[in-house]
Amino acid sequence: MKIDPVSVPGRPRPSGYSDGMLVSGPARMLFVAGQIGWNDQGKLVSADFVAQFRRALENALAVVRAAGGGPESVMRLTLYVVDKREYAARLREIGDAYRAVMGRAYPAMSLIPVPDLLEPGARVEIEATAALPAP
Repeated sequence: MKIDPVSVPGRPRPSGYSDGMLVSGPARMLFVAGQIGWNDQGKLVSADFVAQFRRALENALAVVRAAGGGPESVMRLTLYVVDKREYAARLREIGDAYRAVMGRAYPAMSLIPVPDLLEPGARVEIEATAALPAP
């Protein structure tokens, strides 16, 4: 399996994500359900947005690891946030938390503002798509 980021010639390179990710060769695809910032006991780790972001990302990556992958296997992340202004205002802290969990893996990403999430108190939910080598 070969993975390459895809950029559009002549456009500025995106910061912190890739425009696209191309998977070539035999691979298995993993679709990770939306993960929120709760711990192993099903309780939110904090009311703080960045703490919830980091734990939601860790939870999504835990599913990828359970399937045999790692941060480099993640091809796409979709972030659902209840407050896009807070996301924008805390971008530096979010970036620090992202790099602590994902390192230098920058998959394709989308940010979708939503009015609310299912779990009371949840402020961010993260879905992932990963490409894993064929067994």
